Amino acid sequence: MAGGTVSRTAHFALHRLVLDVAGSAAANLASAAPTGPGSLPSTQGPQALFAVPDVWLGAMVPKRWARRAVTRNTIKRQIYTVGATFEARLPQAAHVVRLRTAFDRKQFVSATSDQLKQAVRAELLQLFGHAARRAGGGAAVPAPAPASQVLPAHEVAP
Repeated sequence: MAGGTVSRTAHFALHRLVLDVAGSAAANLASAAPTGPGSLPSTQGPQALFAVPDVWLGAMVPKRWARRAVTRNTIKRQIYTVGATFEARLPQAAHVVRLRTAFDRKQFVSATSDQLKQAVRAELLQLFGHAARRAGGGAAVPAPAPASQVLPAHEVAP
């Protein structure tokens, strides 16, 4: 989240951090410096853990905003599913989607209701669409899928 907020909706925030893949790979190969508790890194700033330039996506759904584990898992599945559809339009960086406020439990009584899934999906489409436009993707945002087409994370659309 050190990279800053790229996009924000009522319930979610998308953070992006561009990692220096080339610099970290060269630094990792050339470094023979001690790595003990008293040693400090010779370079400052974010570094990639792996020398793989790609779009990285993480989800942070705190228990504070989604009390039930089944709700947190449902929201995370929606984040990863919608994120996969926008992967080609996002820049190569580390992205973290953070749930920043709770969904009203009076409106969404069931922890995994179709209404909750549709609300989360619609908001995530808006979040990623704004981030893709801001990154220069420029492509149109796909419309939310009807409830009959919302698939669990383990199923693949034909």
